[in-house]
Amino acid sequence: MSIFDVLTMIGGLCLFLFGMNIMGEALERRAGSSLRSLLEKFTSNKLAGFLTGLGVTAVIQSSSATTVMVVGFVNSGLMSLGQAINVIMGANVGTTVTSWILSLGGIEGSNLFVQLLKPTSFTPILALIGIIFYMFLGSSKKKDLGMILLGFAVLMFGMDTMSGAVEGLKDETWFTDLFLLFTNPILGVLAGAILTAIVQSSSASVGILQALSATGSVTYAAAFPIIMGQNIGTCITAIMSSIGTNKNARRTAMVHLLFNVIGTIACLVIFLLIDLFLAPAIFDQSATHLGIAICHTIFNIVCTSLLLPCDKLLAKLVCKLVPDGKEEEQVVELDEHLMAVPSVALERCRSVTADMAAVTKQTYLQGVAILDKYSEEAEEEIRQGERLTDHYEDVLGSYLVKLSALELTEDAHLEAASLLKAIGDMERIGDHSRNMMEAARELHEKGSSLSDSAKEELAVLTAAVGEIIDTSFRAFLENDLALARQVEPLEEVIDDLKDELRTRHIVRLQGGSCTIETGFVWSDLLTGLERIGDHCANVANSVIDLSHHNRNIHENNHLLKKENPDFAAQFAAYQAKYRL
Repeated sequence: MSIFDVLTMIGGLCLFLFGMNIMGEALERRAGSSLRSLLEKFTSNKLAGFLTGLGVTAVIQSSSATTVMVVGFVNSGLMSLGQAINVIMGANVGTTVTSWILSLGGIEGSNLFVQLLKPTSFTPILALIGIIFYMFLGSSKKKDLGMILLGFAVLMFGMDTMSGAVEGLKDETWFTDLFLLFTNPILGVLAGAILTAIVQSSSASVGILQALSATGSVTYAAAFPIIMGQNIGTCITAIMSSIGTNKNARRTAMVHLLFNVIGTIACLVIFLLIDLFLAPAIFDQSATHLGIAICHTIFNIVCTSLLLPCDKLLAKLVCKLVPDGKEEEQVVELDEHLMAVPSVALERCRSVTADMAAVTKQTYLQGVAILDKYSEEAEEEIRQGERLTDHYEDVLGSYLVKLSALELTEDAHLEAASLLKAIGDMERIGDHSRNMMEAARELHEKGSSLSDSAKEELAVLTAAVGEIIDTSFRAFLENDLALARQVEPLEEVIDDLKDELRTRHIVRLQGGSCTIETGFVWSDLLTGLERIGDHCANVANSVIDLSHHNRNIHENNHLLKKENPDFAAQFAAYQAKYRL
């Protein structure tokens, strides 16, 4: 084997890993939207969790990516430890799909049909279709499809290049002796674990083993222990992803490791017993691409069959290995590991935004209540609510900016931008609620209060503002376009109410029924409430932005009246409802 063969082998390996990576990323982007619906169907049912893990891994071609997702889901509270165990077991079976696809590279025969099944025959066509889709079509979906086809073509070309380059190794004594060493099962397991830990993909390491089988030096006695070790090595990705997460997420990563270690020990014992008492001749035969795929599948199915019924015992074991800490565990609202699947990370952002909306609305209601009855306890609750909305905006804003920097679909980019706008408006509503509390404190400290007529008028305005908060937030969280269009008419009614209340206050000042000091507080309250209405209109308009695939919120503001034929009727209804 010459230096040029070594360079060719390295180049083939690089192409293989690169093709697998870009194909997996494109598959994740295209499958991401369906992952949301899969998440909603997660139950404690073993079969449902198992099939979900199998299906997701078969689609995105990576058990490591699935497991990292699961760790992120558990860390974010989207999934329980019990559900995660079943999904992880399914992922281990799902990853065998890749080895079956790669086994096509070992097809031999002169028959035309057999020749057409060889990747070298059809991957050039896939590459041609892929480059046309990627370079000449504008749709992001078609570009991703092109990337999937190109990735697969590069992967198979790299596999073929590796297989061709290593064929010369069959005449190298040191290489043959190396695989004789791996017939020692312990060494074989270690070799498989180390190789997979380096490339961080069991699918990739199985593919490398299939390429090396072209030399004829890889026997089944050496291949099977290596395959067992590969399943242990792939756990490194999940373990790394669990660093800095909560205890249940760390337990999930530990489940993945224990599943593969226990499964490997069990299968290794079975393998040694078969070798000792039966010594089948196939163990000394040269492994093929197809044979390695079969071994990989058998191993994972046996492991799952042994451990799936013991999922509760496995959960108890990891709970002992990763016990509850004495200190109170810090709540993690968003997990960067979820960015492995951007659509799921985006769904988590929407879920956290819903929590922020609930806190914002509650803080507003507390702000209204404190105007009627001031207390230091109520003041502290409002301060805490406002601080929490600030925290939500910081966490969500930082996360969404990082998420937007990834390669997202156009719809995902628009949704991330919509969330960024909405959380900014919600945070400002929290600020105005705090201002209401400060106004109440100022009146309390001065021993002043609003007149009865002013309180009645303010109750009308705060009720209207309460409704616009509820309507706009529901429209945003439910992506309800019809509900979003009801916000602008109500916002105009609130504007008119503010002007009317300001005029009535001037009349009270002139009549001496209101003091100038109270007048300043009254003016600030009206301005704050009117601005809350404006922010709610922005939140609702972001729903309309998404429906138009448009990021220009000001442009949509000008179109609202023309677009909503019921605007006048809705405005009149709100005007009658909140008549002074």
